[in-house]
Amino acid sequence: MPINTDASFVDQMAPNVATLFLDRVAASPDREAFRYPQGESWESITWRQTGETVSALAAGLLALGIEPEQRVGIASNTRYEWILADLAVMCAGGATTTVYPSTNAEDTAYILSDSESRVVFVEDATQVKKLTDNKSELPHVSKVVVFDGAGDGDWVITLEELKTLGKGYLAEHPSAIEEKAQSIAPDQLATLIYTSGTTARPKGVRLRHRSWVFEGEAIKAQNILDESDLQFLWLPMAHSFGKVLLSAQLACGFASAVDGRVEKIVDNCASVKPTFMGAAPRIFEKAYGRIQTMQAAEGGAKEKLFHKAFAVGLQVEALKREGASIPVGLKLQHGLFDRLVFSKVRARFGGRVRFFISGAAALNREIAEWFNAAGIVILEGYGMTENSAGAT
Repeated sequence: MPINTDASFVDQMAPNVATLFLDRVAASPDREAFRYPQGESWESITWRQTGETVSALAAGLLALGIEPEQRVGIASNTRYEWILADLAVMCAGGATTTVYPSTNAEDTAYILSDSESRVVFVEDATQVKKLTDNKSELPHVSKVVVFDGAGDGDWVITLEELKTLGKGYLAEHPSAIEEKAQSIAPDQLATLIYTSGTTARPKGVRLRHRSWVFEGEAIKAQNILDESDLQFLWLPMAHSFGKVLLSAQLACGFASAVDGRVEKIVDNCASVKPTFMGAAPRIFEKAYGRIQTMQAAEGGAKEKLFHKAFAVGLQVEALKREGASIPVGLKLQHGLFDRLVFSKVRARFGGRVRFFISGAAALNREIAEWFNAAGIVILEGYGMTENSAGAT
């Protein structure tokens, strides 16, 4: 896949993530922005609806006194509400402190204390307890906002209560969010991501608005994604990889189906039929292993057909890489196996995947070639949290 090295887009970039988001809402108000699981089905949300909710939540944060670059924590699995909270924080001029939901109570309290987070969004009662048990260590936290569950009428409030507070604020200050977005400088702090230390406490990596906007626009400039795409987003949003894909969504305008449950990835892909997905190598390894196990259980002629198909597929892909012509007989076999075998593998992931993106570790070449033989390209990226993830 050719790489576009033209960086002229830098001169036209939005100054901050808040403006990038509001511009997307204005450009694509009635297009789907997100979908998320609701029972056995998926709820679809437009950019206009997302914009209204984010504005209300951002106004709620302003009503709570959040000032420029003040930190707001999020301790939750990947879900639609995580994204709403993150966008609201940046639209309010604050900076998101990301916390993995699996982080123990002691380290959670340390991260929130070290970052001097003023407000914390949490997923459920489990995350609330981590904070209430360590409240004395969190002198800066004025409010905890819970996604699932009830508030306590004081320190802990619900997401809906924050939204109601924000609507009241907007009634008195109707242009507050637009004005706030205009005031955010490109180099203003947008995110603090704490990386785990092997010999010491986690350390926060400071990432600016300019960093996320650049990532989104740089991906858009490659012309591999547009409004017609559908991402399946499961990656931990506390990690920079997930945040980069959100930035790309704001720049490109595609929709994302969001569900962070790792055990549901393959089933969710079959259901929502995404055109692309980002993942760590272990996800592709697990999918490969699961499909191999299923074929071994079939046994007999079906298993032999499966292995013969991939032997042919790997041979065809090797010839393509070398720029060699594919013999007619091999081409006919490949076409037959594509209908009988490869199409079924692709169907396990919804049947519409154009490519996967692998990052966070090196992908085993054998796994990459196996997926490629099935007609599913896996692109690899390299980056570090310190450079907002995407480098190559």
